[in-house]
Amino acid sequence: MSAPLGNPTRGTTGTNRLRRNDRWIVASEAFRRASDPLVIDLGYGASGVTAFELATRLRRERADAEVLGLELDPDRVATARAQLDEVRAGRTPFAADLPVSFARGGFEVPVPDGRRPAVIRAMNVLRQYDEADVADAWRRVAARLAPGGMLFEGTCDEIGRVASWVDVTSDGEPMTFTISLRLTGLERPGIIAERLPKALIHRNVPGERIHALLTALEREWERAAPLSTFGPVQRWLAAVSALRAQGVPVHGTKSRWRLGELTLPWHAVAPRP
Repeated sequence: MSAPLGNPTRGTTGTNRLRRNDRWIVASEAFRRASDPLVIDLGYGASGVTAFELATRLRRERADAEVLGLELDPDRVATARAQLDEVRAGRTPFAADLPVSFARGGFEVPVPDGRRPAVIRAMNVLRQYDEADVADAWRRVAARLAPGGMLFEGTCDEIGRVASWVDVTSDGEPMTFTISLRLTGLERPGIIAERLPKALIHRNVPGERIHALLTALEREWERAAPLSTFGPVQRWLAAVSALRAQGVPVHGTKSRWRLGELTLPWHAVAPRP
């Protein structure tokens, strides 16, 4: 086997760190309508826990879902497989028959038997790359998807309360950008600036679309401050509704907004040439 493609990730893997992304994947058309609901947890990190959590949530929606965790570091693969042995032995909170496996792999996304995954999740993977490398990484990874599949690439904080990601089609084209925040205890939504995907994090400057979006979101959050009496969800709903009323092409309905999400088409935040 040739060496896996990509650069090693650093840092730890936290329990429930990717719950917001898990929830998004479960609700995605790419997963729900897939003929083969195989989901890849690419670059899962120092522990296999995110793959176990993802599989648990996916299986609630589809009993035939599977998760394959891929890592460049063989030691991380060995650690995750040892954790899986504990799961199989019934010594963890996870179901012993959880449909999870682990292997060594990177951007080439090696999958046995020629299967094409419905979804590839790559969270906190591209943070150490140059911005110029992002589009090529998207295309390379997305090429492994089944038709109609989706790559979810983004970043989150260490405890999963602040996250953002890009949905990329199987053709390697970015389609949407999503912010997902834990509203309880949120002081200001602009905190997401620290956790933007690599394609956007250096573009949060005047003249760029992402900067305009975050500036407008901060403004409407402040305007909605009186609604804090009724809780952070009502304040967030008011801020997002105000953006939409101003012509910002916000996707979805209040059922998603209540989760602390804000989704827009990629063109609304795409870096300027």
